[in-house]
Amino acid sequence: MSSRPDSGRVIPLPLLPHHSANRSSVTCKYRCGNACAHEAPNTSDNAYFGDIVESVLSRRGALKASGVLALTVGGAAALAGTATAATPAPAPLARPGQDNVPGTDYTPVAPNTEDRVVISEGYEQGIVIRWGDPVLPGAPEFDFNNQTAAAQEKQFGYNNDFAELVPLDGSGKRGLLVVNHEYTTETHMFVGYDENNPTEEQVRIAWAAHGLSVVYVEQQGGGLKPLPSKYNRRITLSTPFELRGPAAGSEHLKTSADPTGTKVLGTQNNCAGSMTPWGTILSGEENFNQYFANADSVTEPTAKKRLARYGLKGTASTRKWERFDKRWDLAKEPNEANRFGWVVEIDPHDPNSTPVKHTALGRFKHEGAAVKIADDGRVVVYSGDDERFDYIYKFVSNGKVKPGNSAYARRHNMSLLDDGTLYVAKFSGNSPAGEIDGTGKLPSDGHFDGTGEWIPLASGKKSFVPGFTAEEVYLFTRLAADEVGATKMDRPEDIEPNPVNGRIYCALTNNSNRGSTGNAAPDEANPRVGNKHGHILEIDDDAVGTKLRWNLLLVCGDPNDAGTYFGGFDKSQVSPISCPDNVAFDRHGNLWISTDGNALKSNDGLFSVPVDGPERGHVKQFLTVPHGAETCGPVIRDKFVTVCVQHPGELDGASADKPASHWPDGGNSQPRPSVVAVWRKDGGEIGGS
Repeated sequence: MSSRPDSGRVIPLPLLPHHSANRSSVTCKYRCGNACAHEAPNTSDNAYFGDIVESVLSRRGALKASGVLALTVGGAAALAGTATAATPAPAPLARPGQDNVPGTDYTPVAPNTEDRVVISEGYEQGIVIRWGDPVLPGAPEFDFNNQTAAAQEKQFGYNNDFAELVPLDGSGKRGLLVVNHEYTTETHMFVGYDENNPTEEQVRIAWAAHGLSVVYVEQQGGGLKPLPSKYNRRITLSTPFELRGPAAGSEHLKTSADPTGTKVLGTQNNCAGSMTPWGTILSGEENFNQYFANADSVTEPTAKKRLARYGLKGTASTRKWERFDKRWDLAKEPNEANRFGWVVEIDPHDPNSTPVKHTALGRFKHEGAAVKIADDGRVVVYSGDDERFDYIYKFVSNGKVKPGNSAYARRHNMSLLDDGTLYVAKFSGNSPAGEIDGTGKLPSDGHFDGTGEWIPLASGKKSFVPGFTAEEVYLFTRLAADEVGATKMDRPEDIEPNPVNGRIYCALTNNSNRGSTGNAAPDEANPRVGNKHGHILEIDDDAVGTKLRWNLLLVCGDPNDAGTYFGGFDKSQVSPISCPDNVAFDRHGNLWISTDGNALKSNDGLFSVPVDGPERGHVKQFLTVPHGAETCGPVIRDKFVTVCVQHPGELDGASADKPASHWPDGGNSQPRPSVVAVWRKDGGEIGGS
């Protein structure tokens, strides 16, 4: 839909090829297959919020007339069917000299472009584990110039993203560090790498560098030290996975290597994730489309449409894996791509267990998945589809959780994710369409906020989407969500429930195509044209029901920009923040945000922000990562914080032949993605007085 002259909207701009925010072209190429340089695959004609508002005389009047209150931030009324507390009122401005919220009492780090991890004053840091460090028995010490696939299968993988520390006892001193390895950047892994002619050994090294690592760690000093253990494990693109749930065994999942459609080798492009209440790990398969070749050879219209909606196109792949295994060639194995794009679950307590891909959670570019236990014991899983103009989902189990972390409880609770209802979100705003002008200017009521609904897609063998079987809903979830008119969002990435206030927080990283010709116009949940800085969405959800309320906690960017918003907090006191990616919480309920692709031209970082009380919206930068790197997978504990430093030195013009960073080892060393821990010099609590 194009903007109308009387709509009050900014006139759409033409779409130009570009790379996302401040990310280098090499990162775009190897991480997501240049997704942001192509047209977004969502070409559906979902109604925009402005059309919905303008189709009635007054949204607020219509809602009141129907007996349903349009709840704003700070509203005291409850949504029909919800028992959750109202979202708190926005904070007043901080007073000079006011005490910091517990967990955020530290000196902010200034924006910078240094080739190191810069941390807050009074803190120390140490490397936990690097790409190539030993994980399994017999792993050799890393030798950059003499890598082998056999060695990499026993070593820590490449480009660490999500991380979580699974406790082994109540002391907090021992645990299992579980880390995703999202993607490989071969030009930075191998000296003299020929993109057009990779060797088979280089390809096999890359297969082994994907997946996950499970590493036993102990707290020593302020940091964490990896140690040999029976728990240690590498999961790679050769590890068997079980496909479970209502789509398992589908004809669309069967291949020559797996005629049952229930067994898959490996997981790839794993982005964010979470630890479940029963002690397992959920991990999202994201930009899987880029690994497959010869999508253009598929001519059957339905199959071609499905491939296009998931961004599968072209002839040869970037990495040329299809030369060494036909599973990556859609001309030979047309169903192999359908076996990726799922939420996977691993049990780190049992290194011999078979990881699972849960089809009931739908197939799309899962940034991750996070669990909330409803009051009645059912499991609710939230997930974002990390693509411009794609959607936010939740799944509600039919069964109820069994307490405890026993092997029996884990097996039962893992099965809950195979039986339930899958929903997609539709958001409506509380403001007249003309007040959402695309600049980020707040509407007259002072908030970007509104209500919403969860639209059911499928439950078990039953589909709620006309023209789709349940099996098709799970396998081609994006197309089903298009059909029911879900709200197109600005790259919904990590989404997590706050363990203190119970609300749900979602990072919407950016969408520079918002409002461009042929693309969705701004709406109240995505209020800026050419949104290059992103925002944070806060949801007050009726966990097992279909109603929700929402508001924007942050509209990110330069605080001096009128089109930014920091929860009502005084913008002169906040740290600039751009491109939120991963979210986590401390025990006080403060939100911690890591960034990806800082469009303010400084290094990415980790930030804290209170979400309740007088300092709601007070963003502070805790650390920055080296240039070319992204901040991923924050783990926030009382006495330490860890982050995954992904793709350090990935700058245009750089390569293994010409490294742009020497972090973390210094000297003339090659950059290595690593996990770093930060702690207070005096041994006190993070952000404590």
